[in-house]
Amino acid sequence: MSFRLVATDIDGTLINNERVLTRRTLDVLAQVPVPVILVTGRPFRWLDQLQDQLPNPLPAVCANGAVIYDPHTDEVLRADSMPVDVLLDVTKRLRDAVPDIVLAVEVEDGRSFLHEEAWPIRWAGDHRIQVISSPSELTSAPAVKLLARSASADPDDFLALVSNTLGGMAEATRSSSSALVEISAAGVTKAAGLAWLCERDGITADQVLAFGDMPNDIPMLTWAGRAVAVGNAHPALQAVADEICETNDNDGVALYLQKTFNLF
Repeated sequence: MSFRLVATDIDGTLINNERVLTRRTLDVLAQVPVPVILVTGRPFRWLDQLQDQLPNPLPAVCANGAVIYDPHTDEVLRADSMPVDVLLDVTKRLRDAVPDIVLAVEVEDGRSFLHEEAWPIRWAGDHRIQVISSPSELTSAPAVKLLARSASADPDDFLALVSNTLGGMAEATRSSSSALVEISAAGVTKAAGLAWLCERDGITADQVLAFGDMPNDIPMLTWAGRAVAVGNAHPALQAVADEICETNDNDGVALYLQKTFNLF
């Protein structure tokens, strides 16, 4: 197939389990003859750790398709947020269905993160991350992503419960190994965000080679002309992939690109 674009997830896919781009991956990315796009669940404020390892930053579809970000201009090209009325309805449904649920939101296109007090935080001192003082703050502004966490549920069971509770009024998916579900506006997925970017540049789905590892990558891999799951991918993703490559710790994406584009 003649590919005109490579789309790849970051965590568990392009980078290894130490969150590093290996020398082999960096060498291969530098040789790929078509654009490479990052398609991630991360907000764009979390891209620096990856972009700093690259000689040139890569464009990104962030927040599972809700935000299209150009790192060269530091510009958000497109953002699809959940309006306040939808957030109010969704959060009420979730609180009624899951007694131990803890919630957080990505706001300001992913520049800021607001969370309930019980949310586990690993980035102390980051001014962009703030605990709310009342539940109403969580739904006071549109959000590109609502995050729901359970301390006791099985991750796959929790995703199924949240999806059933929402009933199609929003998109639910997961990219974490824990019971953490990521919720976007209805119709917002990695596939939708990537499709918008491709349409702008005159690229069709069959010209896209895509890589991923978790359920939030399923829409993108289903949409792309060639879908590749890394060897460590969730079984649900492997089931929809055209091929399975090596794991992220074994440079799976780099090895596949090397073979596909005859890179040496």
